[in-house]
Amino acid sequence: MDFVQTTFASFISLIPVTLAQSLILGFVVLGIMIPFRMLSFPDLTSEGAFPLGGCVCGVLLAAGASPLTAIAVALIAGFAAGCCTAFIHLRFRIHTLLAGILMMTMLYSVNLRIMGKSNLSVFGAPTVFDWVPFTQPGFPASKIVAVGLLSLAVFVLLNIYFKTERGTAVRAVGANPDMAEAQGINVWAATIGGVGLAGAFSALSGAVMVQSQGFADVNMGLGILINGLAALMIGEAIVGKQSVLRQIAAPFVGAIVYYQLVSLCLAAGMPPPDLKLATGLFVLAMLALPSLRRSRGPAPAREAFRE
Repeated sequence: MDFVQTTFASFISLIPVTLAQSLILGFVVLGIMIPFRMLSFPDLTSEGAFPLGGCVCGVLLAAGASPLTAIAVALIAGFAAGCCTAFIHLRFRIHTLLAGILMMTMLYSVNLRIMGKSNLSVFGAPTVFDWVPFTQPGFPASKIVAVGLLSLAVFVLLNIYFKTERGTAVRAVGANPDMAEAQGINVWAATIGGVGLAGAFSALSGAVMVQSQGFADVNMGLGILINGLAALMIGEAIVGKQSVLRQIAAPFVGAIVYYQLVSLCLAAGMPPPDLKLATGLFVLAMLALPSLRRSRGPAPAREAFRE
């Protein structure tokens, strides 16, 4: 009983911190979802674009740039990284996963070149959280308000965009690129733009995370892809993926639930090194579940046919 009470009390105390972190990392999950679901373009660039955004933001903050300028430049850098991945795939006919691996690998060296070292402290630099009224800068409340409003704005704008003619064209390319091209849609532009947008959101997450934690590190994206996939699976299981609205909501809902579950596991005493194993097994189970259901489905039909 004491163990349950202690675990619950520890979990409750961590909710504000994990909620702020999950909202920030929700943009990475969004950056994973857009190529994966909207474009049928499995991509690994997020694991390189996330630290890219953080490194760019950290260097600019250290140089005295404003927080918004640092975020804007990080967005542009992430967009360029995503565009490069899509171009490698389209121009050289390289598989999407391999193109993402190549870009992710190259971005590690790029991030080191940008910062000039493996990590950079920006403690004391101004952040976007300093501008939130009625809250203390640096505390979870200011982060939850700032990132919550940003998430809401992105959610609304993306929902509007993917229902416009250009947004529908991106979805059409993901559904059937040959048919989309026959309808006069520029497949290259839609693919490069969509993957670039995903890279921009991943870089945005990295930039905001650096402002939240006060330092940038070239290894800050290690494992972020598998965490993002787990969050996406949870979000889609909760809200579904049958409409554009649900597809956009799933990353944010999934990120919130996933990181609360991680917090609960840590509060219950799970060793932190075991979290990666647990996350990988969870994603494997979620991906294998539809296949297991299909393999069980035809059996009754075959028996009925024999009768």
